Amino acid sequence: MNSSVISFNKPASDWNEALPVGNGRMGAMVFGGVATELLQLNEDSIWYGGLKDRVNPSAREKLPEIRKAIDEGRITDASDMCALALSGIPDTQSHYEPLCNLYILFDYADDTVTDYSRELDLENSEVRIAYTKDGIRYNRSVIASFPDKVIAVKLNSNSEGKISFRTQLARGNITWDFRPFREQIYRNPGYNSCVDSIRNISDNRTILTGRCGGTGSPGFACGIKVIVNGGSVESIGNSLVVNEADEALILIAAVSEFYEKDLDNYLNRTLENAANKGALRIWHDHTIDYKSLYDRTGLALPDSEWDVVRMFNYGKYLMISGSREGSQPLNLQGIWNKDFDPAWGSKYTININAEMNYWPCESLDLPECHMPLFDLLERMKPNGEDVAKRMYGMRGFVAHHNTDIWGDCAPQDTCLSSTYWVLGAAWLCLHVWEHYKYTGDESFLREHFDAMLKAAIFIVDYVTVDNGYLVLSPTISPENEYELPNGEKGSVCKGASMDDQIIRELFECVLEAEEILKTGAPEIAEIKEKNKLIKPVSVSNDGRIMEWHEDYKETDPGHRHISHLFGLFPGTSITEEYYDSALKTLAKRLESGSGHTGWSRAWIINLYAVMGIGDEAYKHLRLLMENSLLPNLFDNHPPFQIDGNFGLVSGIVRMILGRKGEEIPALPKEWKTGSIRGFKLEGGQIIDLAWEDNKVVMRNVHNK
Repeated sequence: MNSSVISFNKPASDWNEALPVGNGRMGAMVFGGVATELLQLNEDSIWYGGLKDRVNPSAREKLPEIRKAIDEGRITDASDMCALALSGIPDTQSHYEPLCNLYILFDYADDTVTDYSRELDLENSEVRIAYTKDGIRYNRSVIASFPDKVIAVKLNSNSEGKISFRTQLARGNITWDFRPFREQIYRNPGYNSCVDSIRNISDNRTILTGRCGGTGSPGFACGIKVIVNGGSVESIGNSLVVNEADEALILIAAVSEFYEKDLDNYLNRTLENAANKGALRIWHDHTIDYKSLYDRTGLALPDSEWDVVRMFNYGKYLMISGSREGSQPLNLQGIWNKDFDPAWGSKYTININAEMNYWPCESLDLPECHMPLFDLLERMKPNGEDVAKRMYGMRGFVAHHNTDIWGDCAPQDTCLSSTYWVLGAAWLCLHVWEHYKYTGDESFLREHFDAMLKAAIFIVDYVTVDNGYLVLSPTISPENEYELPNGEKGSVCKGASMDDQIIRELFECVLEAEEILKTGAPEIAEIKEKNKLIKPVSVSNDGRIMEWHEDYKETDPGHRHISHLFGLFPGTSITEEYYDSALKTLAKRLESGSGHTGWSRAWIINLYAVMGIGDEAYKHLRLLMENSLLPNLFDNHPPFQIDGNFGLVSGIVRMILGRKGEEIPALPKEWKTGSIRGFKLEGGQIIDLAWEDNKVVMRNVHNK
């Protein structure tokens, strides 16, 4: 079996069977239809609405009242007041929307062709469709080019004059009728309900324009240009009609006012530049660019493990396709979203999901792909400073459990188990330190040190001291609930173990960074003092790591979040002396049903891997692949969330290479032989490694 190809023998019947392409900013889901080809298109800055001022004006006044209620054990009263006084107004940030659909319509039905194939080539970043009709072999290829900023579709056959089709751009929440064009009596109502204009501006160009809705939302435009060799192309209405061409090239470009003010000029320039290069050069430059990233690393395992290698390769592919310099970071669905009101807004959920997207990035030597996350962090910082000051009356930079393209830092939702958590910025800032550890880039560290420092200073101001230890109040343990001895249930609390673990990591990173940068920031002394008061890892009466400062009973002992093991992974504060307690914690979660979401199972793989328990890590790797993958191998929450794809890759890496360079620390019995190439170690060196019968037989550590 081929670990570099995802293949089907029929067109996609729904979105979860379509194949993704992307160049960071633009993405497409390619259906591979015969009568109608659908490219469902995304552009990463198409979000509903602009930046909103959602700070609750009652928050600062009511915070002491909430804390008092928690101190007195009046959890329901505290929860009610959190919902009223701390929730954002309105309670929802912006959400991600699709760009539009491109339909390529033919005049023959799916059941009139033979020898159909549809595949995604992971090594070359190309979707290919082929089939035979009336003895003619038809070929279609789709790429998303980062160098040329276009999605390109190439159509040809093994006989002259056989390429004929019509194009239609559309934007709506209903798809087109997929029957052959001449059989369609009417279009499905709603297929074009969310667009301002679609117009042909020449015989071979169509432009679609719109606005996402809501005050401050960006206008956007998508353009296509069709180039034919032989035959003809003409403009009819808002369709481009190709007749009897030998081959055709469709170029797609898109942009919003988030990036460019003159949309028409951008589209004209981008489409013309690509058209002048031609298909051969576009494909060549795309392949060179893509492989310069993809080929940096490689994984080989026994032949029986080909599907594991394919998931590793797919994770690399999705990272490179979804997150490039100058793009937005990967959201809950990467960049691939068909819904106008997607699950959880397809936002940046920063209480694990957005961070998990980037867990394998540095180890796979893809630091360029990490950059969009830091761009978002810097957009968040001034907003988070404003929220800290106006909402809490405190210094520093705060974010809660979600943010959006604008870097909105006010609380999202009115959900007691997730909304009232103030460490979103703190967790994201740990990625700054992660990037520095792998690259040694001091200028990068200096550029983003202020975000780290201000995230720490907010914590300094927000914490109180209880029984000699720092506590956050109110806080929660994402996204769980506890039960008091009197039967009362709650989420908001005073002190959660994950808080301690994140704060410890952030404070120590800031202090280490200050040793390197020597900024002389006066706040460093305050951080040093507070760092002494962080509660150490606590173990409950039954031997598990405690989830809260109090040894509460969990309402859902099989919860998908395993927040109190943050310090094991991705954190580092749960050391080997606590592994027995960590294992008991995992065992309780799993016997109670945890791991039912793809990303949660991916986290479990990493947790076992860092403890060196390879067979358990492998068991959960297989469970994820068996139970939590969609037909196109996207991770399934459900619904689709991309975080599990990247968490799985991180788990594979950690099974083979420890965070401090430990070699094959968690090999399962199924991986007795294998090799890796090009993995990056902390400090920036590259390692190639091979093993046989569970013993390293080749090691090559070198500078990049």
